[in-house]
Amino acid sequence: MALAAAPTATRRRKFSAAGRPWIPYLFVAPFVVLFLVFLAAPIGVAIGNSLLSQQSSGLGFGGRELTFVGIDNYIRAFQDSDFVVSFGRVLLYGVVQVPVMMIIAGLLALLFDSALVKAKKFFQFAVFLPYAVPGVIAALLWGFLYQPSVSPIIQAFTSLGIDVNLLAPGTVLWSIANIAVWSNTGINMIILFAALQTVPREMYEAARLDGAGEARIAWSIKIPMIAPAILLTTLSSVIGTLQLFNEPQVLKTITSNISSDFTPNMAIYAASTLGKDSQYSSAMAVILGVVTLIISVVILRITNRRSMGATDGI
Repeated sequence: MALAAAPTATRRRKFSAAGRPWIPYLFVAPFVVLFLVFLAAPIGVAIGNSLLSQQSSGLGFGGRELTFVGIDNYIRAFQDSDFVVSFGRVLLYGVVQVPVMMIIAGLLALLFDSALVKAKKFFQFAVFLPYAVPGVIAALLWGFLYQPSVSPIIQAFTSLGIDVNLLAPGTVLWSIANIAVWSNTGINMIILFAALQTVPREMYEAARLDGAGEARIAWSIKIPMIAPAILLTTLSSVIGTLQLFNEPQVLKTITSNISSDFTPNMAIYAASTLGKDSQYSSAMAVILGVVTLIISVVILRITNRRSMGATDGI
């Protein structure tokens, strides 16, 4: 009798657990709460704030009160030539910096995945280490190396008769790009290398039996197999490009060739702190978010079309 009752009790416990449809929502609730509080709510506040403006009352002698102005702040932002130019500046920066960084990270990942490199753990740590350095500290470090009076790099060029100014108007943007490449190549390399570890090794052996060399295997097998990881790192790099702030903000203290609105994020910061106009800066922030979203969607669409074209070709 006891043995017969045990399965019945088990079935009852299982049925009791299955009769609680709210349990999955309980596990999802912490994420939903954090998403609403720290992402959705700030976006909503920014959008609402961007539709307001502080107006003086009493012919300018009274206090300032918030007034609904609709899209006036957005029109003002689009008419701000310095803000619009800052977008062009970071887009030019991204067109050069992102491909260079991704190529270096991809080559390093492929190199570490091959049998050519010994002590792989050490070299992977060495490449990843700059990412562990905070962005402000990295900018301060490279700012020291960019100053002609104290930089050993510039002094070495000067001793060779080469006049170099890494903080000149035409080169300061690429000096910032160098800091970003140095700081972020390591994390992208780690992501791509981890993706390479999931590729079945039997594919490589089959390709070698067919006479394919290492370069051919890398181009025809490894890179296509880690395409999702490449897309992930590219998207994060593009988003990071549009949000560029730390490096130029730090270098701004040592050169006059970086203005307070050098990048969109710096322009937003200047409007909210120096200009003390949080409503206008909210509109600028919303515009930056929309531009980031549009560029991300365009990259995803282009990637999906290429993937579908390659599948149709097969």
